[in-house]
Amino acid sequence: MRYASLLIPTLKETPKEAEIVSHQLMMRAGMIRRVAAGIYEYLPLGLRVLRNVETILREELNRAGCQEVLLPMVIPAELWQESGRWEFYGKELLRLKDRHDREYCLGPTHEEVMTDLVRREVNSYRQLPLNLYQIQTKFRDEIRPRFGLMRGREFLMKDGYSFDVDEAGLDKSYDAMYEAYSRIFRRCGLDFRAVEADTGAIGGKSSHEFMVLAESGEDAVFSCTHAECRYGANAEKAESRMAWSAGTPVSAPMETVDTPNVGTIEDVAKFLSRPAADFIKTLVYDTDQGPLVVLIRGDQTVNEAKVAARLGLNRLEMASDRLVEEVTGAPVGFAGPVGLKNVRIVADHSVSSIADAVTGANEKDKHLVHVVAGRDFPIERTDDFRLVQVGEACPRCEQGTLRQDRGVEVGHIFKLGLKYSEKLQCNFLDRDGQLQPMVMGTYGIGVGRTAAASIEQNHDDKGIIWSVNLAPFPVQLVPLGTGDALAKAVEIEKELAALGIECLVDDREERPGVKFNDADLIGIPLRVTIGEKGLKEGITELKLRRSGEMEKIPVADTARVVRERIEALRAESA
Repeated sequence: MRYASLLIPTLKETPKEAEIVSHQLMMRAGMIRRVAAGIYEYLPLGLRVLRNVETILREELNRAGCQEVLLPMVIPAELWQESGRWEFYGKELLRLKDRHDREYCLGPTHEEVMTDLVRREVNSYRQLPLNLYQIQTKFRDEIRPRFGLMRGREFLMKDGYSFDVDEAGLDKSYDAMYEAYSRIFRRCGLDFRAVEADTGAIGGKSSHEFMVLAESGEDAVFSCTHAECRYGANAEKAESRMAWSAGTPVSAPMETVDTPNVGTIEDVAKFLSRPAADFIKTLVYDTDQGPLVVLIRGDQTVNEAKVAARLGLNRLEMASDRLVEEVTGAPVGFAGPVGLKNVRIVADHSVSSIADAVTGANEKDKHLVHVVAGRDFPIERTDDFRLVQVGEACPRCEQGTLRQDRGVEVGHIFKLGLKYSEKLQCNFLDRDGQLQPMVMGTYGIGVGRTAAASIEQNHDDKGIIWSVNLAPFPVQLVPLGTGDALAKAVEIEKELAALGIECLVDDREERPGVKFNDADLIGIPLRVTIGEKGLKEGITELKLRRSGEMEKIPVADTARVVRERIEALRAESA
């Protein structure tokens, strides 16, 4: 492929809109361009990278026994109403109407459509298990699309769905996808972790996220420090063996104290000369089941995903100032659990460790001291509603503690169970002729996200450093001049083509420095420089993009050596 005839509009300056490295470098390398907020065009080099990700996906999924289909992006509302997600999914679901005033949505995910396909075409246990997938454009109307391909509104995604006769079958399908995903991300050359995760809007019993470790990652990932322990979870799901020791409750009665113009725990703690650990933080939420009060120790943080999951809530939002006043009778900053009526009160385990607590008095500029949970106010339920902290004991082993990294989610697998099959009546006849619901799993990978995450993890101050399996081309030939050097480059290109290796030939009439800078920016793994001086000496110069290692090769051996280096790089990520 000739550089001069390709659309590769590289940029010297970083666009102002690009916030993170992958966005900046994909824009500068001429791989993507923005059309609207969260919507991008894929230019030739960028599309080649996405196609390489897709190739790896197809090879590994087909190897695992999956079958590829292609479903419509425009989905009739009836299917989403049947599953109950038409209203629950919220404003991220882009709804539209056709000329007949019939309602549709743009698919953000395809559980309903795939389940509908299978319930119409599969009716016997003899046709199961079944694992179907597609690679297709999705649309989610993100409120704040950002970070280029990391959090776009329109994006390319692989989504797959398994159908089994029972839970044991689901476990087997789930494990097969876990292993297939691990192979996929290894072949992409990524340093990743598979961690336990919350099921969120997809639903189901349990799930794992596949996180690419990168400092710019949006998500916190907790894992065990012990080498033999495989525990890992995202911040929403992470647990620990934190022991909360309860002291002897104070015998003094509650007392109201004045706290003028100090509403935050930090300010009240300073005003009263008490540590934040002595406070019961009272948070009021608005939920689909009515107002909810969550209590936690003042130096801890509520994990809203845990609250929603453990209490079976479909919606959990911080209450408005108005709702806080309706529930507590006081402005924000002075809420407390004492005296609250007609509202659920739940508490994190950490509250049990406070023997002499400080809380809001539900009155402006006033707090209560000498408060004891259970004695002075009731608690409906105590559970783990807390975000874990670094250094706490691992919940899976006795030796390790929790460490934290930043990660980019590139894949997510879920055990759905009967969530969709029961609602959509996706049934089969078992061996005894009895009608049974299929047991489902769902499995997703962000194609563009995988490419962007690779850049976040593999770059330097010169540009992208692609792995050989993702790079738009495995090798770039850079002739210095348009005479004998270009002619030799064309000859080597033909030799490589005969070996099944496609390369990029930089045939532009540009200075060597421009060609070298663009090569580093684009990030192709191998660069072969062909100069007039080198040809006289009978050599070409091979450079590895990642290490910067340079090697002089006899001209006649160039194609062979390039093939060997490519094979070695591919073997490293096999």
